[in-house]
Amino acid sequence: MRPQSVLVILGLVLSCVVVATAKDDSPQDLDRKYQSAVSMYEAGHFREASAELEELLPHAPNSFEIHELLGLAYASQSLDTKAIGHLEIAVRLKPDSAEARTNLAASLSHAGKIALAGEQFRKALELEPRNYNANHNLGEFYIRSGKIADAKPFLEEAQRINPSSYDNGYDLAMAEFLTGQLGEARQQVQSLVRINNTGELHNLLGQIEEKDGKFVAAVNEFELAAHMDPSEDNLFTWGSELLLHRTYEPAIDVFQQAAVRYPDSARVKIGLGMALDLRGKYDEAVKVLLEAADLDPADSRCYIFLSKAYGSSPNQGEEVIKRFRRYAELKPHDALAQYYYAMSLWKGRRLDESSADRDAIQALLQKSVALDGSLADAHVQLGNLYADAHEYEKSIPEYSRALELNPDLPDAHYRLGQDYVHTGKKDQAQKEFDVYQRLRAQQLAEADKERAEVQQFVYTEKAAPSTHP
Repeated sequence: MRPQSVLVILGLVLSCVVVATAKDDSPQDLDRKYQSAVSMYEAGHFREASAELEELLPHAPNSFEIHELLGLAYASQSLDTKAIGHLEIAVRLKPDSAEARTNLAASLSHAGKIALAGEQFRKALELEPRNYNANHNLGEFYIRSGKIADAKPFLEEAQRINPSSYDNGYDLAMAEFLTGQLGEARQQVQSLVRINNTGELHNLLGQIEEKDGKFVAAVNEFELAAHMDPSEDNLFTWGSELLLHRTYEPAIDVFQQAAVRYPDSARVKIGLGMALDLRGKYDEAVKVLLEAADLDPADSRCYIFLSKAYGSSPNQGEEVIKRFRRYAELKPHDALAQYYYAMSLWKGRRLDESSADRDAIQALLQKSVALDGSLADAHVQLGNLYADAHEYEKSIPEYSRALELNPDLPDAHYRLGQDYVHTGKKDQAQKEFDVYQRLRAQQLAEADKERAEVQQFVYTEKAAPSTHP
């Protein structure tokens, strides 16, 4: 914010006449130096402005204007501790200045001193209850603090004071959306569109329509947002909406467009890989997901989908194994990383028995369950490994443990039943086969599981900030 006065420095002059005389600085010289500092601050030369003000400060240690401007200059350089010190002095010198308290609150908030920042924002509002900025700033403060319901009254008041405000109107619409007031949020966004038609408004309107169950309207809004502003966020959101509702070919087209524009975006590559996999284009899916893994090898997001796609497309086995080996080495204490590496090796083993490395696979699976005993799939695969070697005394406990963790694993019931047959426990085997038949009949449940995994990735990534402008 601008300092409250750039020319009127009567307090400065009165407070430094004696010192000025001793240092051969006239009031006019001090005035010129102060105005020079203001000019540098307004031109964005914050370091130079700070240097000028630091020279002036000994001449006028009780000048509100100098402390305020110096605090703002420090804040613009992210020197929070210095900024807060001078802004606190400015508030003490002029406690009835709402603007000074707002500036202090902003620096406190930036420094992570949330409670103190809120106190200053509230005091600023008490000083000027009908001030747009005071209401808007406090509302934004509550939003950043996650107190959406507390933010709404202040955003509503700011909107009544200035109905044409885009920033406050957007915040208010978002607050209404997040608190489930979809009708009010939709109306607020539509009002803003008439003032300033932007891509982010159509993106928000798409989110509102999606939450209201209006899929076609949501897709149309996301598409419009992406056409108006083809940012990574907007393209990802549009493609994700199509993906969530299983319109895979259009989703592939959108993600491909996004991948051309943002070739370094891992989440776009993952979205494209998921869409290709769900459409049955497994080889292409694996290729794209390998590219996603290479963009950030330690990023866990793509490996679950790479593992799934690889299960249907073994043609790029060596490349896949190489990525999972690297991931396991980067994450030696991650149970899933060890599990994925084991399964990638095992997939290669099934294709080429001569390259089998059963001991390595077993060691990786054992390490996985040691790191996280609740990983049911790892117990199942370890049981499969033992059962294939006819070590039923080892496989049965693994299957049993897996089913304790998750009783809805049809393959575990089937393999456990087979082991019971091999060990002469036919009654127990039949029970497991019956459960297996019942679970296999629940095809919709498996589809819902797949959809839940897609949803988890999409909604997490929609909420994440983009790494691209």
